[in-house]
Formats: sequence, structure tokens, C-alpha cells
Amino acid sequence: MLGIEDLRYYDIYPPLVNVNTGVFDLKRSQDITFEALRPFGDEYLSLLDLGLQQNWMHSHPQPGKRSGAYMNGSVYDVHPYVLLNHNDDYESMSTFAHEWGHAVHSLLANANNPYETAGYSTFIAEMASTINEILLQEYMIANAKTREEQLFYLGGALEQIRGTFFRQTMFAEFELAIHQAAERGEPLTGPRLTEIYGELLKRYHGHDIGILTIDDLYTVEWAFIPHFYRDFYVFQYATSISGAAWFAEQFLAGDENVRDAFIRVLSAGGSDYPHNILLNEAGLDMTLPEPYDPILRRMDSLMDRIEALL
Repeated sequence: MLGIEDLRYYDIYPPLVNVNTGVFDLKRSQDITFEALRPFGDEYLSLLDLGLQQNWMHSHPQPGKRSGAYMNGSVYDVHPYVLLNHNDDYESMSTFAHEWGHAVHSLLANANNPYETAGYSTFIAEMASTINEILLQEYMIANAKTREEQLFYLGGALEQIRGTFFRQTMFAEFELAIHQAAERGEPLTGPRLTEIYGELLKRYHGHDIGILTIDDLYTVEWAFIPHFYRDFYVFQYATSISGAAWFAEQFLAGDENVRDAFIRVLSAGGSDYPHNILLNEAGLDMTLPEPYDPILRRMDSLMDRIEALL
């Protein structure tokens, strides 16, 4: 599709097609997100509607405002606040759905737990937000008006899996490798960090077997990734999108039983270890290989649907 013989690292970032998907202003983003999340049921949607009606959100960029997007639900007896920088595009709508997933999670957790156990883990928090993106993706694919629009949304969904499942796993493997090196007494110099990261980058992208060429310039990418300057946590993005895909697969198949299980997981807050909450409330055991199958089935499905359109 890109017309490239020698695929390089920077070539994986452009969208599959250039298409005008229209303007996703705040009202349209709200309406579409609400429709995409209907499988969650009335309790979830009523909380989402409450937050939107009462305007718990600062939505657009302005001078001096922090970039990015964030949900703050840390004050137990106050409703959550959502900070966005909405640019009226599809990515902004996806971020809108993601952050409101965190907000509804906070509402359910606070309503069903005392202060001491209301705070939830990142392990489950990113499932609550990422599943919204998956359901939104499927809604947009199903309602696309043209082949090009379908390819745009399918490609975006595939990129999410690459960036969240595979890339974050690579990041976690890098963090593990440098900690192990430090424990062996190796000095972690810049060149050594670049060497470790470069080896992983090339292995994950098939450099040595001719799939994608990694130029040496990109092996220093580790230095500008903010995750590496904080505690070891990025593995949870990969586990969370896997858990989200596990739930989403059942929602998209029309399994109504999964709705109650999903709401119970969100309502549990931090009342137990996240592994126990998922296992006891939904029967999801993230220590087993099987829960990681749905995200791979989703990747296969997306690629099959893309190939069918070409």
C-alpha cells in the first residue's frame, strides 16, 4: 500500500490511507462514543451521561494548559475531572472515550467501596479505558461509508495493538534487561543502554530477517521515552490491552453475561489484588496464556479485513 520496497522504522507510523473522515467536534465525539459503548448497559451509560451533562471536563487547548489528556479521580468525595486537548479529529475522539472510561471506573469504584479500598490499580484501570477504544474502533469500522474510511479505522486499530501490546512489551523487556545488567554490576553507560535497546528494537521488528530496517540512529530512542524515567510499570499496558480484548471479544459477540462481570470488576476498586478481582469477578486469570489469545485473534481479524479490502 505504501509502495515501498525497503520498509524502514519511520514508515510504520503514517496511516494506511489519506482520507477525510470529517470533523469530530466535542458534540459528535460524545454522541458517537455513547453509541459505541451501548453494550455496557444502562448503569454505565447513565454515569457517563451524568458526567457529560454536568460538564466535569475541560476539553480544548488553551495557552498555558498542560498537553495530553488525563483523568483525575483521586479525591474520594468529589466527582472525577477529565482534562483533554480536543482537536476535533478521530484521535481526539478516541482519547475522549479512553479518559471517560477512567472516569466511569472511578465513579463505580468510589460508589461501591470505602475510601481505604476505592483506589484501583493501573493493571485494571487501563482495561477500563482501552476497551472503550476497542468498541469505538469496531463501531467506526462498521459505520464507515467508504472503503478508504474502513481502511483508515482498521489501520488505526492495528496500530494500537502494535503500539500498546508489542511496543510496550519491548519497553518492559528493555527495563528488565538494564536492571539485570545493573544487578550483575555492569556500568549502565549511554552506549551500553543504546546497545541493549538496539538489539531489542531490531529483534522485535525483524531487522535481521529483512522485514524492517532499523537504522542505527533509532537505537538511541530509549533516551527520550518518558516511561523509562519512572518506576517499572509499562508491562501493564500490554496486559491491560490483552484483558480489554478479552472482555471486548465477548461484548462484540453479544454475550450479555460479560456486562455484569465487567461492571463488577470496575466496581471492586482496590478491594483486592487486581489479579484476584479479575479472577473472582470475571473468571479472567491473567497468569495463564489463554487470556492473551483474544488480542492476537483481534490482530489477525484486523489484518484479514484489511486484506479483503485491497
